[in-house]
Amino acid sequence: NRSGFHSRRQNTRARQVMGEFGHVYKEQYAVALFNSVRFEIEGGGGPQSQLLHRKNPLEDHSIFSGGLFQYLEGNKKWRNRFVFVADTYDVSFYENKVAHERGLHPKGTINCAGYKALTSMEEYLDLVSTSLPGVKAKVGSGPFVKGATQFPLILWHPYARHHYFCVLTEKEQTKWHAVLQDCVRHSNNGLSEECRVQTPAFTDAVRLHRQAQGHYGTWDMMCGGPPQILANLVMETLYPELRNLIGPRLKGKIKQRQRNWMLVSRSTYVLHSVLSQAPEVCLKTPRLDAALRTDMDQIITSKEHVSGKIRALVLPRAEQLLRRSVQPYVSSILEALMEPTSRGFSEVRDVFFRELVEVSKNTLNGGGKDKLGEHMEKISMLAFHPVKMQSCYEKVEQLSLEGLQQRFDVSSPSVFVQRAQILMREQMDNAVYTFEQLLHQSLEEKDQRGENLCKTIQCCQDRVLKKYDYDSSTVRKKFFREALLQIIIPYMLKQLAPSCHPDLPPFQELIFEDFSRFILVENMFEEVVLQSVTKDIMMAVKEAAVQKRHNLYRDSMILTNSDPDLHLLGESPSVDWAAQFGGGDEESDESPEGCGRSKWRRRQVVSMIKLDGMGPLPYESSTPMEPEPNSPDNVQEIRYLINPVVEMVVPASEEDLAVLTNGTEPGMLTLEGEEEEVTLITTVVEEVHRKSLQWKSAPQEVSKILLEVLKILFLTLNLTLCCHRS
Repeated sequence: NRSGFHSRRQNTRARQVMGEFGHVYKEQYAVALFNSVRFEIEGGGGPQSQLLHRKNPLEDHSIFSGGLFQYLEGNKKWRNRFVFVADTYDVSFYENKVAHERGLHPKGTINCAGYKALTSMEEYLDLVSTSLPGVKAKVGSGPFVKGATQFPLILWHPYARHHYFCVLTEKEQTKWHAVLQDCVRHSNNGLSEECRVQTPAFTDAVRLHRQAQGHYGTWDMMCGGPPQILANLVMETLYPELRNLIGPRLKGKIKQRQRNWMLVSRSTYVLHSVLSQAPEVCLKTPRLDAALRTDMDQIITSKEHVSGKIRALVLPRAEQLLRRSVQPYVSSILEALMEPTSRGFSEVRDVFFRELVEVSKNTLNGGGKDKLGEHMEKISMLAFHPVKMQSCYEKVEQLSLEGLQQRFDVSSPSVFVQRAQILMREQMDNAVYTFEQLLHQSLEEKDQRGENLCKTIQCCQDRVLKKYDYDSSTVRKKFFREALLQIIIPYMLKQLAPSCHPDLPPFQELIFEDFSRFILVENMFEEVVLQSVTKDIMMAVKEAAVQKRHNLYRDSMILTNSDPDLHLLGESPSVDWAAQFGGGDEESDESPEGCGRSKWRRRQVVSMIKLDGMGPLPYESSTPMEPEPNSPDNVQEIRYLINPVVEMVVPASEEDLAVLTNGTEPGMLTLEGEEEEVTLITTVVEEVHRKSLQWKSAPQEVSKILLEVLKILFLTLNLTLCCHRS
């Protein structure tokens, strides 16, 4: 009864939070629509990009696939799983590779939004311990999971289910960790920037709702799409209440209490994920849009009138706060952002350059167009290869706001790190796509080989790098300005709110009722604060560019029509190098459901893991049609690995049985010049219907067949044992 009461109470609170958010979202939707239409009418925008941008770069591609051991909480055992990462970056796991190729439903699918990819149990235990105060497990003792190998991979989430995997080698762990980090990075970036109304309305509603609860500053759990973000928003409110209510009542040892708390948290999160659906106010768009366009001039005039009065009230206080508490820190914040971010973008340039140098070297060494097609097919997906991009991502992961985080209420720099990494990936893909189009155009114009082909590659490379440097500067300057605003504006709003908010309600009365949906005093107050600090931020970034720090270009340097015909190529589809130039396809993943350019083949961005001197790993399918063997879970299964048991079905007459039971005894058997020991032979006789007379052969014939079969089986066993010894 007490449990049911708590559950009803939590559901009531969750619905209350969703109701409050829905009201804010409805208001912000009308404001966002007004801003979108005004921008459409008045125009505007920054410098034009020099590099081309492709709309769907991962078409007909998957990211990665391979074998992993997965921990099953139900029976507390480790099992083999074939894991497939599609172009959506969802992680799906299957019973084996055959199940995936046959199009069967996966055993489970993970949306990695909000997760952290970990490679050590110590780091995991630290995160688990923070979820329940006063309960801290000792280092070296997992909460309830004992790793099957020394190379774990853990997906941790503050509220949702945790996922445990492991691999056999450090090389595998490194590659899988990079892939999982990329899945988290992509999934966290779940709000589409192309939605000019819904996305700004949603993000502003989340921010205003959190500010009403006293939570200013950046938020690490602004991850995924609207359902995940709303579930996180509800949990941010309910989680402390739930922990204080249930935490003290948890009994048992540390591991048991941690397990029970994680079950409670997970169940609550799943429930709220179902309830958290964005309000469907967008259904009213046509009516709002029509009313807005009809009265646009009057609405703008009314807004400017009220904004002027709010500015007269707020601006003096904002400027005083700015001079006293913000301006002294702007340069240090900017430097903390610029150093690692610029090194990351520089590394993107270097990685791109090194890949093209390899192409030129192989072409010069007589590779020809076939080799060119093979290399270009790999370079085409360079931006989405998490292992090759890892060195770029690691540069920006060194970003630290230590000393500034507490002052400006920045929970962690991860928000800025992941945003910079997404921008780096976009710039890499833009550079690759532009190079592809330029090179393909040159190759179509005339047949080129040897040194001429190298010169063409070099020419295209130089053109692209010049454009990359310009776009990189533009993108970074915009990123720095936005990051500074994200850090400073919440701090200023928090400081100004106590003195300014009581004076704002009277201004709402100055707005005509018909326009009140599109003009909100709270939003105009924030715009005034934004305007007060924008000038200082723009000047700080501009000064850094004038001093040519970190290879930033001055705003006055604008490349206009530097390549007038280039953007005509932007409408062209991605080049299928493998089809046109006969390139290899080592990194592909055959799939019957694959479609598109190759119709029957879906290319895989990251190649499968193969260890030096070894074939596929024990839990990988050696051929597409073979099911993957399960991992040993008990002593009996380990015994079978040490002493394999081979079953053979051999048709035999009554005379043959004497040969099989008496003529073949345990002992030493010579195969391929080496002696192998057979410890036990058991004969089981079953009567079956004889469909033909083809098995009426002499005992010697049966023995010969049996020996040939044994020879093949022992050769297979030798290969398996060699792999295990390695």
